[in-house]
Amino acid sequence: MNISRRNLALAAFALAAAGSSPVRASDASEAADLVLQAQATIAAFGANKDFPTFSPALAKSKAVLIFPQVLKAGFILGGSGGNGVLLVRDAKSGGWVGPAFYTMGSASLGFQAGASSAEVVMIINSQKSLDSLYSNKVKLGGDASAAIGPKGVGTGTALNSDFIVYSTVKGAFAGLTVDGTVLDVRGALNNAYYGTKTTPIEILVKQEHKKPEAAALQATVKKAAS
Repeated sequence: MNISRRNLALAAFALAAAGSSPVRASDASEAADLVLQAQATIAAFGANKDFPTFSPALAKSKAVLIFPQVLKAGFILGGSGGNGVLLVRDAKSGGWVGPAFYTMGSASLGFQAGASSAEVVMIINSQKSLDSLYSNKVKLGGDASAAIGPKGVGTGTALNSDFIVYSTVKGAFAGLTVDGTVLDVRGALNNAYYGTKTTPIEILVKQEHKKPEAAALQATVKKAAS
């Protein structure tokens, strides 16, 4: 069968995201580290003067995906991707709930020349797209619209898209192109972090599982949105 490198890359990411591989002993440690890294990332984006639209957009959003490290190429047949966390706004309290763990993967993520990794934050404006994330893979540019968060003062269509994507390489504006990027649940990390088999709906909607260790991340997201 003649399968393209692109399809192989996306298939590999889909398999990993679905949690098909056995849970590793290090999953709990990896999840805890990812929460700490996500806290540092969202704090940096909230303070980044390149993104004056970031905090106002976050303040109006339904949810936010934080990917502290998205790697380019090499480890999945030329694909790109990384793990991150999803937090959602509690409509009643105005606070933030989560995290739930997710993965992103693409065969052709548009990195800057010479860059091998980036930090990426995706602001989610659409309730429909958020609902899809709870149980299905979401393909940016296909299942949901995505726009690059503007550098400097800017408004317009970017802030009206389902996803607004802000990205940096070593703290500097990156402006990654993300069409074709696939977002999916990272089940093994969710299960390991909360110590039981669980789902994003149970974590984020029903709020059945809470971790005191996540309070600092929630508070940092709230501060970044102010």
